[in-house]
Amino acid sequence: MAERKPARKGTQQSAKSTAAAGRTSKGFTDEEKAAMKERVREMKMAAVQADGESDLLAKIAEMPESDRAMATRLHAVITASAPGLSPKTWYGMPAYAKDGNVVCFFQAAQKFKTRYATFGFSDKANLDDGTAWPVTYALTKLTSADEATIGALVKKAVS
Repeated sequence: MAERKPARKGTQQSAKSTAAAGRTSKGFTDEEKAAMKERVREMKMAAVQADGESDLLAKIAEMPESDRAMATRLHAVITASAPGLSPKTWYGMPAYAKDGNVVCFFQAAQKFKTRYATFGFSDKANLDDGTAWPVTYALTKLTSADEATIGALVKKAVS
């Protein structure tokens, strides 16, 4: 009978690990890591914005016709004036946020059974002008002049 030699532990290596042993991998560079983190952030923001806009449009669709028409036009004006704002709902109302903070919002007249709708800005809006400035506007209808005014205010609010 042939004599059997005991196998030594740790002496056998696969061809794959032997080939890899000569190379050292340092992983991703700092620039690559930063780019990946930025991409993940972009994807999260896109998902949140898409969900937020869906919720906002659903709320607008539920409004009575007069409020719905104003809210639809305001949505177009706001997204054109400040594309960096994220649409969302806030207390069940259409709103637009920057870095998670609501900057402006629309309150339908029907929401609290008032005689006019309102368009307002939060304290996160950059509208400061002296010691007193308007932050909420009554809307009975939305004219092209009103749209221009609101567009300019939204641009200023996010500056």
